[in-house]
Amino acid sequence: MKERQGDQPPNVLLIMDDQHRFDYLGCAGAEFIRTPNLDRLASMGVRFEQCTTNSPVCVPARIGLASGIAPHRIGSIGNNSQLPSGIRTMHHQFRDAGYRVGCVGKLDLRTNDRYNGRHGDRPCVYSWGFTHPEECEGKMHAGSSPVPIGPYTNYLAEKGQLTPFYEDYRKRAKAGYIKGVSHDSVLTSEDFEDCYIGTRATKWIEEVPDDFPWQLFVSFVGPHHPFDPPKEFADRYRHADMPEPIPSQAENRPAWYANRQIGLSSQEIKETRQQYCAAIELIDEQIGKMFYALESRGMMENTIIAFTSDHGEMLGDQGMYNKWVPYEASVRIPLMIAGPGVPAEQTSDALVELMDLNPTLCEMARVPVADGVEAKSLLPVLRGERTDHREDALIVIRGYASIRSKTHKLIRSEDGFIELYDLISDPHEQNNVAQDHPGLAQDLVIRLDHRIG
Repeated sequence: MKERQGDQPPNVLLIMDDQHRFDYLGCAGAEFIRTPNLDRLASMGVRFEQCTTNSPVCVPARIGLASGIAPHRIGSIGNNSQLPSGIRTMHHQFRDAGYRVGCVGKLDLRTNDRYNGRHGDRPCVYSWGFTHPEECEGKMHAGSSPVPIGPYTNYLAEKGQLTPFYEDYRKRAKAGYIKGVSHDSVLTSEDFEDCYIGTRATKWIEEVPDDFPWQLFVSFVGPHHPFDPPKEFADRYRHADMPEPIPSQAENRPAWYANRQIGLSSQEIKETRQQYCAAIELIDEQIGKMFYALESRGMMENTIIAFTSDHGEMLGDQGMYNKWVPYEASVRIPLMIAGPGVPAEQTSDALVELMDLNPTLCEMARVPVADGVEAKSLLPVLRGERTDHREDALIVIRGYASIRSKTHKLIRSEDGFIELYDLISDPHEQNNVAQDHPGLAQDLVIRLDHRIG
């Protein structure tokens, strides 16, 4: 079928990976990692250098993106939450505007039900607005069951690979997934989940009928720990130099700080960073295949493409791994947007929150924004009409709340302990200056309480 003529609405390709910190991209100045396709996307549009997650853990961050509502406001402050029924998502908006709405990969909008369906199309996924879903298992979710619980584990079972994969992940789980278990995957690249997701997403782009516009949400499960890229990709970084971690600085910190120390040696940290880079390069290659599919179908020029992550990864900085914590490697994430009308080769230092993608993509596609959305569209920044966006960025999770301006970050732990960091003179957040600047700290506390509502 020929493409519809006239004012064809743009397609939307939203790509997210899991636990990708802001500074592990070639286009962000990281010479130690190869991300040519993400670098290409950055050159096609605008790369935002000051984007933060609304919550540095999977489920609340993704709920905020889907709903356009700060996740704490709808009761989501940890991974044991779910998207409340009755809340409109941006996927509803695209569906009701005449779009096919697909997804391939991890959604994490309801995790209490561990069965994703044989084809990743459990009924609740349709209730979130998707018309063509393939909801895959997350990494540790997939590795937690000796029997299939979703499309990816069914794929592994059919290939005779589920048992070795499950047995490997039980060993990793017993060790805590990080310390001492950052060895390569037991799977080949072909069978690794992010290659499965990339292949399925590329096939969707190749085969989706062109009589209606489409929105496709591709959600990779890496580079989330465990750090287990397939050998083909791990070998590319086996002897690569890695940046040194930011040292731990326990003085004038909240009580929980010491409990987050994981105690890896410098060599172990280097190896986890090498594996993390390998996982990212694998994802980058899959994104390149999606770009090729778009170009082959003549869709690239009329497709909005956005790339981001749900949260970051400490990766040994300050002696910590994983997310949850309020420091930069955990809360700052990549964000790039390209598409019709977006100027190429631009960077922006505007303060942005992850949920702002929700109204941004709707407005770019001329789709109505859902009622009740509190996120702010980035369209004026993308058009070059403004250079600023937010005065501050809010981060809320069980245990603390934080507010971040362009120059300072305030963190208030649930026991009332206050941290204040000067992000200009102390970008590695080594010196808590709350006691030195009580007026500034109090001002940010007031702003924090106002934003929390």
